[in-house]
Amino acid sequence: MFSLFVPESVRAIKEGISKKILMSDIMAGVIVGIVALPLAIAFAIASGVKPEQGIFTAVVAGFIISCFGGSRVQIGGPTGAFIIVVFDIVAQYGYEGLAVATMMAGFMLLVMGISKLGATIRFIPYPMTVGFTSGIALIIFTTQIPDFFGLTLANTPGDFIGKLSAYAQGMDSLNIQALAVGAVTLAILLFWPKVTRKVPGSVVAIIATTVLTALFGLDVATIGSRFGSVPSCLPSPSIPTVNWEMIKQLSSPAFTIAMLAAIESLLSAVVADGMIGKRHNANMELVAQGLANMVVPLFGGIPATGAIARTATNIKSGGTTPVAGMVHAVTLLLILLFFGKWAVLIPMATLSAILMMVAYHMSEWRFFVKLLKSQPADVAVMLVTFGLTVFVDLTVAIEVGVVMASLLFMNRMANLTKIKRRTDDFENDPHALACRKVPRRVEIFEINGPFFFGAANRFKDALRVVREKPKVLILRCRHILMIDATALRALEEMVEEAQREKTLLILSGVHAQPLICLEQSGLYYKIGEDNIYANIDDALNGARRFLGLEEVPRPVPFVPTVSREIEAMEGQ
Repeated sequence: MFSLFVPESVRAIKEGISKKILMSDIMAGVIVGIVALPLAIAFAIASGVKPEQGIFTAVVAGFIISCFGGSRVQIGGPTGAFIIVVFDIVAQYGYEGLAVATMMAGFMLLVMGISKLGATIRFIPYPMTVGFTSGIALIIFTTQIPDFFGLTLANTPGDFIGKLSAYAQGMDSLNIQALAVGAVTLAILLFWPKVTRKVPGSVVAIIATTVLTALFGLDVATIGSRFGSVPSCLPSPSIPTVNWEMIKQLSSPAFTIAMLAAIESLLSAVVADGMIGKRHNANMELVAQGLANMVVPLFGGIPATGAIARTATNIKSGGTTPVAGMVHAVTLLLILLFFGKWAVLIPMATLSAILMMVAYHMSEWRFFVKLLKSQPADVAVMLVTFGLTVFVDLTVAIEVGVVMASLLFMNRMANLTKIKRRTDDFENDPHALACRKVPRRVEIFEINGPFFFGAANRFKDALRVVREKPKVLILRCRHILMIDATALRALEEMVEEAQREKTLLILSGVHAQPLICLEQSGLYYKIGEDNIYANIDDALNGARRFLGLEEVPRPVPFVPTVSREIEAMEGQ
């Protein structure tokens, strides 16, 4: 069991890291650290906290995720997915509330990993993921409009429509110089990759616009004018104040943070697997995400998770082991120590343009449009999740999206379960009743598919079509591989009604799992062991005996028992 929770960094050390690989990882880590700097600052500002808190997060969480994670190339830190929920928590509860919510989310992630729920997270429906991701991207993009255009707003409403209305009313305060800085930044981000990809366009844009702003004395807002000085070191660890009332209020936002962290980190790890040809340990990855989010608030950080873009940059730069991720964190720490004081000169319009580009790439609008042509149920899940994210709340969107997707999935599974009478036999079926003589006053029903609560009502409705009460009712179970408590209750009602009507109930072809459930619930004995048969021919002969008719000769009959079925399962 303990071998399942070994970090990839330990596995890499045991396998041996050559000098060549080590140098390649160090170079990749330095490059990713430089790429992560402007993003860490931008994500922090957009989240409603100080710019340095984004760097603290990338340093602390980035190191822990790489050190203890289940992916060899995962890069952790603040991401755009958290901006909405973090901004709302900070606005309502302050940073203390955010710190508590982040630590609660970290604990949830830790429990998920230890409970081996890593694979379960992958079952989150893709339409739901596209829905809330696109919604988050739209909100990030729109929240950057004031800084991009240099608008001066007296008050910014919290709701989406209110924000757009306030932006429209504030357009008379448009700052042409800020707009020019933002436009230059976008131009660099768009065209610099055509020049070279070795130096990140975001870094070039920050350096170029910061120098231009300082040289020409442009009248634009900067990090310094908005937030003051930026510290040049990590803060001392501090435990946030926690009380029971705060825990109750923050449980729902904390769950949202945990879900976002789990989904994004495992999605990033899966993408990385495809690029490097290795498989990550999902449960160990969740444990690392949990540890990182429990520790990072002690240093004034914000929620963190695996970052797809930075992880891809790490791989393309030559990173192959967790060393690259740890070097990325150390690089950011060194930048903070030696160059942090210069961050105050960065224009806010530059950061807003960088975030707009991040939102564009994050939106996955091509997949959004493509999914609109999918099945109506998938379209509904995506649009509802998208709408709730934009117009209501991300927490509500995730909760409703999960419930809605689950209900639609169960409806699909129920529709796959076919309940038919004997006249509905499949063609070319060697076990079809068309090849057999069914005595009069004998009704036969067959359930094809999982017999669970979603199909229980359909089963009851199918029984109601029988106008004349039969003397014998045979239920063919050869295609039922699974049965649940609701279906057992429907079957129990069927047994009770059969006893009242003095109708013999016979089961045919019962598989191991349903048979064991029947025994555990007591229905096996209510139906009677003598009324449970291995095949339809023996079941028909049982009906003939009950009706006093002559049996059709068969080879040596076999009547299954629970103990025999259990022995068969254990012998497989």
